[in-house]
Amino acid sequence: MTFARNWIYAMAAFLLLAATATAEPKRKIIIDQDAAGPAGTDQQAILLLIQSPQIEVLGITVVTGDAWLTEEVAHTLRTLELIGRTDIPVVRGAENPLVRTKEQTEQWEKRFGSVMWLGAWTPRFYHPARELGAMPEGKPTTKPAAEDAAHFLVRMVRKYPHEVTIYEGGPMTNLALALTIDPEFASLAKELVFMGASLNPQTDDPEFANNPRHEFNLWFDPEAAHIVLRAPWKKIVCTTVDISVKTRMTQDLIDRIKAGKTPVARYIGTYARLRGSYNYLWDELTSAAWLDPTLITKTETRYMDLNLDRGAGYGDTLTWTDNDKPNREVQKVEIQVDLDKERFYKMFVDLLTAETPKP
Repeated sequence: MTFARNWIYAMAAFLLLAATATAEPKRKIIIDQDAAGPAGTDQQAILLLIQSPQIEVLGITVVTGDAWLTEEVAHTLRTLELIGRTDIPVVRGAENPLVRTKEQTEQWEKRFGSVMWLGAWTPRFYHPARELGAMPEGKPTTKPAAEDAAHFLVRMVRKYPHEVTIYEGGPMTNLALALTIDPEFASLAKELVFMGASLNPQTDDPEFANNPRHEFNLWFDPEAAHIVLRAPWKKIVCTTVDISVKTRMTQDLIDRIKAGKTPVARYIGTYARLRGSYNYLWDELTSAAWLDPTLITKTETRYMDLNLDRGAGYGDTLTWTDNDKPNREVQKVEIQVDLDKERFYKMFVDLLTAETPKP
């Protein structure tokens, strides 16, 4: 009996070791986000990545964009508290773009016309940068990491060379600063995936009707985007306005998530709102397509940069093919063109109603 029992224990240990050895390692990612909240595209994109059991989120670096840095950090910390994932570091990044300023942008608008969405600078939502703003979900009790975003990004890709995906859901200021600190930052990362750029979106949305090449994330800090898109990444994947406008957040999706019983489902059910006529799942699609690339049914390859001339096209997206690209250093970008919407919506609901993976 003793021999048989010991043999069973030995076999169990062997099978456990074998299973551990053959298990797929988690995919590592850093989420760089202009994390407005509560809920909304920024926080929901963060949650999709956290909710996947195959993903290790090394940290969330925050940058001013849709809202000011201070309030974005607070919303993110509070989100993590509500879902029980305060082990994920939240790291403060850039409060302002590298070059563009609010005052210069206001002068630009007097010459070339107003811009519908200015993020943190939008007049009807504007408040001073260091004010917290409304926190309907409650103020966080946890604190951000002491490190700044650029140094955190560099430290992580050097700790895990060629393993870390950089997800960008907002302006690219933090990534540009990381490249300034360490020119090898891009080459040490596994890849860059980002929501941004606009080519020729098929939509009646007035934000893109007069200028289809204007897209907020790249426009808000075009100098940063120029630096980042010229860096030697092994791979760049882009979710453009063109594919994002094919998606919609609907009341049905909110209700399906609200029916869930988990902390994430309660958070989305409580704070998700439909805002106006156009409720695109911008950043959520970027997250989901990285988690499951088969959601994307068509892609194209372009070279991409930003218009840095200080005229009417300042901050617009520039793209080229192999046949017409300029004689300067530009990088290939995989651009998502079409998707399986129903599979995307199902994945969106399934992840946001699932139990949150333990750290």
